[in-house]
Amino acid sequence: MQTFTPFQSANLRALIQSTLTPMGLYSANAEELLLATCAQESLFGTYRTQGGSGPARGIFQMEGEDHDDIWKNFVVYHPTLASELTSLSPTHQTDDMVMNDPYAIAMARVHYERKPGNLPDPTDLIALWNYYKHWYNTPEGAATQDEFVRHYQHYVTDGKAS
Repeated sequence: MQTFTPFQSANLRALIQSTLTPMGLYSANAEELLLATCAQESLFGTYRTQGGSGPARGIFQMEGEDHDDIWKNFVVYHPTLASELTSLSPTHQTDDMVMNDPYAIAMARVHYERKPGNLPDPTDLIALWNYYKHWYNTPEGAATQDEFVRHYQHYVTDGKAS
């Protein structure tokens, strides 16, 4: 499996902001949740395809079924969002997320956008973990809280306690 140089935290923050702000989907809560998700799922962009020929793609390791479900059951009912996503990826295929980071960012944000309730407080790492685990990794997923915290501290805060 090919690996890539992971993002620097400031660079990914800037890319999240520049991608989501024009779409009206930016918030500090969303930014921190996406940073934490990326740290956990792909080690900040080190992996862009899932090992063992798995279905996950991009810096958020979104699976094709999730990608397609977002388009089929959410995006089609939001024409402005559909247009914005299409401008990022005209074909809007799952594999587009492998090297098209703005599209992967937007799709991960939309994944969280369609979930009920508010996004967690960006300063509460355990709340970020709980939200991620419930809505992204799911209770059946392999991620653990210890691993999530460790990845967040390593990649997002560059080893500084949060």
